[in-house]
Amino acid sequence: MTPLEFRQQVRHGDFRQPTAGYCGSYAQANLVVLPQAHAHDFLLFCQRNARACPLLAVGEPGQWNLPRLGADMDIRSDVPGYNVYRDGQLAAQPHTLHDIWRDDLVVFAIGCSFSFEQMLMEAGIPLRHIAQRKNVAMYRSNILNQGAGPFGGNMVVSMRPMKAQDAIRAIQITSRFPAVHGAPVHLGDPALIGIADLARPDYGDAVEILADEIPVFWACGVTPQEAIRSAALPLVITHQPGYMLVTDIPNATLAAF
Repeated sequence: MTPLEFRQQVRHGDFRQPTAGYCGSYAQANLVVLPQAHAHDFLLFCQRNARACPLLAVGEPGQWNLPRLGADMDIRSDVPGYNVYRDGQLAAQPHTLHDIWRDDLVVFAIGCSFSFEQMLMEAGIPLRHIAQRKNVAMYRSNILNQGAGPFGGNMVVSMRPMKAQDAIRAIQITSRFPAVHGAPVHLGDPALIGIADLARPDYGDAVEILADEIPVFWACGVTPQEAIRSAALPLVITHQPGYMLVTDIPNATLAAF
């Protein structure tokens, strides 16, 4: 189906699950929505941490339709799962945002690693979480973000197990797409980036790592949710990890070279 048709399914409540593997030729986006009073600091945070927070679009205050991302889009209803944070704590997971939308809210759409997964699969690189219909495994790392205003914290990374030859090819492919996180930030021993147990992801679902595979880690668009928790703002809205906004942007147009 087209991204528009997919968003219509979400809007009508017919799709409520992780979006990995859907509309694979089109970019998916992480979502952060916060009051205008904090938008400048968050914009600086994204610019200073572009590996984890590559911006695809930023809206005007109160704007819930971002034409750059897609036709007939409604940020308030076109994401399969939302998180609402109040004072840094997860307060609700509504199906839509219509009841809490305000005219001062600013939308940030951030590139997502789901966007390059189709290209990896087309290159013959298997992705276990998609094959098993799971959410990708995501972990809090010890890689420090560069702070801006109240936003800081550590990078969140997503992990995909791969054979060494596939990992090399994946680096070559994803390096061309900095708008959706680019090349991996780490591969191999997870302890070197502060991850104690790959079987216990902080977000998403664990997958088996076979004896001939290594874990490969990309910067993840869930990173802002960690920054939001530490900032403890009165109100911030995000997507639920893995439940992305599907856009009309072809992944191929995001190549940097």
